[in-house]
Amino acid sequence: MYIPAHFREDDPATLAALMAAHSFAMLVSVNADGLPFVTHQALLHDADRVPNGRLIGHIARANPQWQHFASGKPVLAVFQGPHAYISPSWYVNRPAVPTWNYAAVHAYGTPRIIDDQARVRTLLDRLAQTYEAGNAKPWRLADEPDDYLEGMQRGIVAFEIPIDRLEGKWKMSQNRKPEDREAAIAALGARGGADDLATAEIMARLLASAAS
Repeated sequence: MYIPAHFREDDPATLAALMAAHSFAMLVSVNADGLPFVTHQALLHDADRVPNGRLIGHIARANPQWQHFASGKPVLAVFQGPHAYISPSWYVNRPAVPTWNYAAVHAYGTPRIIDDQARVRTLLDRLAQTYEAGNAKPWRLADEPDDYLEGMQRGIVAFEIPIDRLEGKWKMSQNRKPEDREAAIAALGARGGADDLATAEIMARLLASAAS
């Protein structure tokens, strides 16, 4: 990923937080013809293992991507955080052009298929607990018959990706003067979309950090 120095984010806790908050990622591999292949899926970041952590997830057995893992080549997981269009009309200083602010994490590593079915069930339990946590009555794997779950489990391939390299890009107008950044933060707040507000929050935090 192209990352100018002023947009680079290397803090492990910041990168992990974005991966947790925006865990529906794009998993990119290369097929036998050398072409990129993408699956959109949930990937959980486990920070307690290798230095950069690992990603865990599963795909449908009918999805050919898991067969790419046998090549031993690294894959790329892309986590997209908040993003927003920035109008040059908001700036105090000119000249200026339109741009897009965003936060993203790229994680690289070589996948390993998890064959042990007890480990697969543990992984599925963790995924369910993570995404059911906000529900008034969380669904559990244990709520379903074992034979049904075993059949569903045979239809997936679970995997883990020890992360060899992490890249973070927080493009949040750090190249503009403080008054331009403040004006853009205010305009995003007035526009009021969910991504606008989340982007403005990150911009404000970075601006305050730069001023301290």
